[in-house]
Amino acid sequence: MNILISNDDGIAANGIRALTEELSKYHNVYVIAPDRERSAAGHSLTLHTPLRVEELDAQHGAKRTWVTTGTPGDCVKIGINAILSANEQPDFVISGINHGPNLGADILYSGTVSCAMEGAMLGFKSIAVSLASMQADYDDFKLSAKFTASLLTKLKEFQFPKKSILNVNVPLLESDDIAGVAITELGRKMFTDDYEKRVDPRGKVYYWMAGELISEPEDAPTDIAAVRNNKISITPVTYEMTKRETMDDLDSVLCGKGSCDWF
Repeated sequence: MNILISNDDGIAANGIRALTEELSKYHNVYVIAPDRERSAAGHSLTLHTPLRVEELDAQHGAKRTWVTTGTPGDCVKIGINAILSANEQPDFVISGINHGPNLGADILYSGTVSCAMEGAMLGFKSIAVSLASMQADYDDFKLSAKFTASLLTKLKEFQFPKKSILNVNVPLLESDDIAGVAITELGRKMFTDDYEKRVDPRGKVYYWMAGELISEPEDAPTDIAAVRNNKISITPVTYEMTKRETMDDLDSVLCGKGSCDWF
């Protein structure tokens, strides 16, 4: 298969290196990644400045490698629409392996998840993969990379949902300590929204985000609970945001008998 890999940690991150090296053993891998870290970039795109792309010598087993000045979403959009040839178009878009978890409502801020979402929006099967740890040594990502390769093999039997991605979080454990795989729903926020008010040496006030971990029941069917129980979580996530079950009620309140001619 052809695999397009990108990330939000930048082209030099250990996670993208480990993923590229592992998947290139079995697939044609193409890498298009930001030139620097773009964590928490969300689903932003470059609109008002030039987007520069440079092809590098192929790295870590990839067929071809590019670096861009853009966001994770830019990498996938320009890669599919302008850089990759017809023969290089991906069977899967994979974002990661992210340095740190992407769990619960925090995925709304995630450049890793948004990178995969861009692939889904363009009609491609897409997966976001994160290492649920703040350690970032190269060896820390090897298990996540091997799991991703195995997951791709399993997904040959899966009817991949349109307008959706799979969001994968892997605990930083030895393989013998992984308690299994859990298909999960998104949990709540990982952290409280607390800010510490501080004063710098010049007497200027500034704020530092200092949220604390939110507890969640161990038996909750969520990604957060699964990772805390030493399981790999896989959550199907859709960008189809329309709340369809609310439309009729909203129409009856605002538009009466189907008429919204207020003026």
